[in-house]
Amino acid sequence: MNSRDYLNNKFDVIVVGAGHAGCEAALSAARLGCNVLLCTLNVDNIALQPCNPAIGGPAKSTLVREIDALGGVMGEVADATYIQMKTLNSSKGPAVRALRAQSDKKEYTNYMRHILENTDNIWIKQTCITDIKVKDKKIIGAIDEYGLEYSCRAIILTTGTSLEGKMYVGLQAYSGGRLGERAAIGLSASLREHGIITKKLKTGTPARVDKRTIDYSKMEVQPGDDKLSFYSFKPNRPIRAQYPCYLTRTNEETHSIIRANLDKSPMYQGLIQGVGPRYCPSIEDKIVRFASNPSHHIFIEPEGLNTYEVYIQGFSTSLPACVQVEMVRSLPGLENAHIIKPAYAVEYDYVPAVQTRHSLMSKDIEGLFFAGQINGTSGYEEAAAQGLIAGINSVNYLNNSEPLELSRASSYIGTLIDDLVTKDIQEPYRMLTSRSEYRLLLRQDNADERLTEIGHKIGLIDDAQYQRFLEKQENIQKEIQRLKETKLSATDEVNEVLAKHGEHIERGMRMAELLKRPNITYDVFRELDETSKNIREDVADEAEVLIKYDGYIKRQEQQVETAEKLEKYRIPANIDYSQIKHISTETREKLEKIRPQNLAQASRIGGVKPADISVLMVMLGK
Repeated sequence: MNSRDYLNNKFDVIVVGAGHAGCEAALSAARLGCNVLLCTLNVDNIALQPCNPAIGGPAKSTLVREIDALGGVMGEVADATYIQMKTLNSSKGPAVRALRAQSDKKEYTNYMRHILENTDNIWIKQTCITDIKVKDKKIIGAIDEYGLEYSCRAIILTTGTSLEGKMYVGLQAYSGGRLGERAAIGLSASLREHGIITKKLKTGTPARVDKRTIDYSKMEVQPGDDKLSFYSFKPNRPIRAQYPCYLTRTNEETHSIIRANLDKSPMYQGLIQGVGPRYCPSIEDKIVRFASNPSHHIFIEPEGLNTYEVYIQGFSTSLPACVQVEMVRSLPGLENAHIIKPAYAVEYDYVPAVQTRHSLMSKDIEGLFFAGQINGTSGYEEAAAQGLIAGINSVNYLNNSEPLELSRASSYIGTLIDDLVTKDIQEPYRMLTSRSEYRLLLRQDNADERLTEIGHKIGLIDDAQYQRFLEKQENIQKEIQRLKETKLSATDEVNEVLAKHGEHIERGMRMAELLKRPNITYDVFRELDETSKNIREDVADEAEVLIKYDGYIKRQEQQVETAEKLEKYRIPANIDYSQIKHISTETREKLEKIRPQNLAQASRIGGVKPADISVLMVMLGK
């Protein structure tokens, strides 16, 4: 495409929305050679963190590492703008360890915008897309709120909570997707005109308070890590000062205030029909659902270094502003708190993702992609992961190439997308380690091992980064071999060090065998062995996991092999399920709705029984 075609509003790809999904989608498509129009309701809110000012956490940190390994930018931006880095579940197994970065919200937005504005082929525009243009079931363009028409062959919708968004503070309702930002009006109707089904979901956010009105002495300090970890596999991550968060708790006074005002909640009065996120409920939901719990943790988190605004994590609500004042001031340390922004709930349109393929392209309209909260997910990380895949696949679609469809065994991204397009999600979907049957294989530490090869083949990982990856993998294997071959003698000096960790050896033992003991970590070897002191941290960590959990890893690899057998049973796209005997009407309806690509996907559809899979297997065998 001629780079000056933007003068005639001609683009290859239009990305609607510049949140975390939209940024990754635009960047991946542009870096792969397409001219991209990135449309946003407000250019000052690019990559905004409208809720929690943080990246990562359980399962989500693995998504961020996978995004980085494929060539996305979320990890790089999080590393560049953190004000606290902390590893969660560090005392537990590697499958559930997670990195969490407290972000400087403004810095994060500015850093991402700088990347976008300095990437060739991206054209940013503040406007609202109200219509998609379709011809012969293919995307040919879009129309914005001003009546301007744009031609393109692919559109990626990443509208977040803005699509027909309505905000609630108590029983008062306001049109908007986020506080201070308007809703995206018109596009939902256009989608429905073209046969796309839309439904409603709900989410919410807490109040923000002025840190000058907080008494931190009544709270527990929550510091960052002394030993820093990072998201990006790129070298030379920035070392920044760490700033603490704080912990306080609700009490009986808080709970009494909430219970006395439930009649003023739009959720409990039935004004909001959309289902809220189960794993991130409002504080009133917590009080009602967990009535026997006398207290709930509330974290006080800075929104940035150059603002007094503080986020009250765990305290989202849609109760009236006057009630919020009472609730907030009932918390220890917040007795004199000044609320800068009230909490609110937002109800918005989404497109159930069973209408899309694993490529995130619509099953009915070619060139129309969906990514992020429009697919029914919650969370910045889930959105960014989908945006990256949608961006890559928009280019593959334009080039008539095979789409990138990651398997459940390869990544959390693959698990996320497979769940969305297969399981007919009815509530905001959040990535959890428990959602993956292969979570020991899909750790945050080995995301590069699993996906860098793919990122390089696509063209988003450059040769220099790929060479660093290959060198790291070679060093890991060399270190594993060294640990298997090197024997520690049962000397007094060795046992003196081991005794500090509750261990003892009677005779010489190879380091790899010793490492399998629960109390022994690689850090013990740094006390015993000069060579170990010089091994890079990431190499040592990976070698330790592969040795210590070798048996468990091999068992999951066998599970993957078994599952892959069902993946090989491809189901024809034109199959007529109504003609298949010996399966129930309910099963036929579900198979017809999802239209799985293979038996493995069919087996994961809710309500499809093993006996149904056996029938399909026999039929496909014939």
